[in-house]
Amino acid sequence: MKLALKLIGFTALVVWSATIAAQTPEAPDEFPDYSKMPAPGTPAPAGGTRPTTSVPTPPPSPANRPAGSSNKAPAGAKIEELKTNAMSKPDVDAPLDGIVQKSTIIEKQILPYETIRESDIMWEKRIWRVLDVREKMNLPFSYPEEPFIGILMKGVQDTVLKAYSIEDDKFHHKLSAKEVMSLGSSIDTIPYFDPVTYEQKFRIVRNQMDPDAVKRFRIKEVWFFDKESSVLKVRILGIAPLKDQTDEMGNFLYEQPLFWVYYPDCREYFAKHRVFLEGNDANPMSWEDLFEQRRFSSYIFKESNVYDRRLQQYLSGIDILLEGEKIKQDIFNYEHDLWSY
Repeated sequence: MKLALKLIGFTALVVWSATIAAQTPEAPDEFPDYSKMPAPGTPAPAGGTRPTTSVPTPPPSPANRPAGSSNKAPAGAKIEELKTNAMSKPDVDAPLDGIVQKSTIIEKQILPYETIRESDIMWEKRIWRVLDVREKMNLPFSYPEEPFIGILMKGVQDTVLKAYSIEDDKFHHKLSAKEVMSLGSSIDTIPYFDPVTYEQKFRIVRNQMDPDAVKRFRIKEVWFFDKESSVLKVRILGIAPLKDQTDEMGNFLYEQPLFWVYYPDCREYFAKHRVFLEGNDANPMSWEDLFEQRRFSSYIFKESNVYDRRLQQYLSGIDILLEGEKIKQDIFNYEHDLWSY
């Protein structure tokens, strides 16, 4: 009797243990499969299914956000990063890009201007010109690897060249390198999104001046007749770059003179920079040679007059160009009219 009771109790214990084990849910996997989990907010399917592990859903990336979302990152949020990556310094062990190390331009010495007495200047006229870099003869000024405006800005930044204000063209007010560098640049506030919190923030970046925005230069020069040598001569006094100002749509508004440089003080600096000339890459011509040989094309927009006015103030259209050619022809005829043939 006792044996039968023990057997019945053992059998009941086994059946109860099996029932409890069948009702206990299985333990979740150590690494749940996120791809098979229902999206948040999706109702559970009908029927008895084992519960799934609750996993937080990461926030959507900016690229996957809807078009109307206010948290969409703007297209210009990476401007500063792109500019930083572009301004990389060359390797000090970089190989020579050429056959020989060219040092003719670097070692070149310029000839100083000859001294001229005031009493020897029998006739003088001041001329203001405009040089357009888009003309075929002036294409070296916009050479992409080393444009002329880049040479000017680099010289002012390194304090090798002195820049003067555009308040007048008499070189009275000197500008600092910081003031000059701020003239051609602009400051923008660009919104961006924090990659962790997706919170909109703002970054202040400085846009460097685009060399392509400088399409013309002003040149101030003096024509005079030296009676000591009986020769009509010309000397450039100053050069000023003109930057195109545009609206938000890119439409041209006006030209803004940036600064003046005193050319006689720039001759030695210009002599150290090579000019690209087609047909012979070994040509050792410098910018000082180009200006002294007057290998550029320009037109006159002002001459010294009692009203101190430009040609466009009393002429218009093609009459401005015709009057400029007339002034140039009068200067040419002055020297020839001094002699009898």
